[in-house]
Amino acid sequence: MSMTSEPRRVGWAQGGCLLALGLAAFGLAAEAGANTSNGYNLPLGVTSLSRDIYTLHMEIFWVCVAIAVVVFGVMIFALVKFRHSQGAIADTTLVHSTRVEIIWTIIPVVILVVMAIPAAKVILMMEDTRNSELSIRVTAYQWKWQYQYMDAGEGINFFSTLARDSNFARELRSGIDPKSVPNYLLEVDHPMVIPSGTKVRLLLTSQDVIHAWWVPDFGAKRSAVPGFVNELWFRVDPGKEGIYRGQCTSLCGRDHGFMPIVVDVRTPDDFKKWVEAQKAAAKPAVAQVVANQ
Repeated sequence: MSMTSEPRRVGWAQGGCLLALGLAAFGLAAEAGANTSNGYNLPLGVTSLSRDIYTLHMEIFWVCVAIAVVVFGVMIFALVKFRHSQGAIADTTLVHSTRVEIIWTIIPVVILVVMAIPAAKVILMMEDTRNSELSIRVTAYQWKWQYQYMDAGEGINFFSTLARDSNFARELRSGIDPKSVPNYLLEVDHPMVIPSGTKVRLLLTSQDVIHAWWVPDFGAKRSAVPGFVNELWFRVDPGKEGIYRGQCTSLCGRDHGFMPIVVDVRTPDDFKKWVEAQKAAAKPAVAQVVANQ
């Protein structure tokens, strides 16, 4: 066949290859979206906020997958159909097309608007700290957290630092195998305790440098900035009581990796008992301070 003859159509075998590539791309994407426990995807979480974030993430993910399949599908089709070996000849008369310019500008704008609507809804919900039932002031230090309770926990105030066994094991030439330490670098001496089914508001600030309070299962992350007070909220679902862990996610200094966050979620009744026990334990200390004055 001469190079000047009409290009041949893509055969069934070539079309089948394109179809197989598209199906493979969809299959891989589906597998990545279904497997949420392998560390490659966001956790579903235990709060309504985290579930909304996860849903938004998956919606945007599938939009991106669809765009990728269309774009790469067209590219692969063009490369296969109009390849040189099949007699394709470059078009040297191609001119500017205003209609094409308008179309490929409008389509991305429409896609972005469609994606922005659910994203704006989730962002507004994340910022809505109204009607909170428990407020806790969280102050970050190098390298620990201070929790000061308000509302039902008024008067409770403590620091939360890295657990002693993790602190010993992290030291150079400690002789301690980190694998032998439970929850290595993710355990603290005093966890933050909250009730389930309650809208909890955190007021975040810092005493030194910028830190960040983050618990993945809550879908909650916010910076603690010196001189400013930032807010975030979450409500852990009833029946999801337990221990949840996070970390400071801002590079706050040489011991940044040793500033874990542990939240102990209890039932409302157990939380009330904990509050009563904390207040009862604090009374002798307050009385001693008053007596020494």
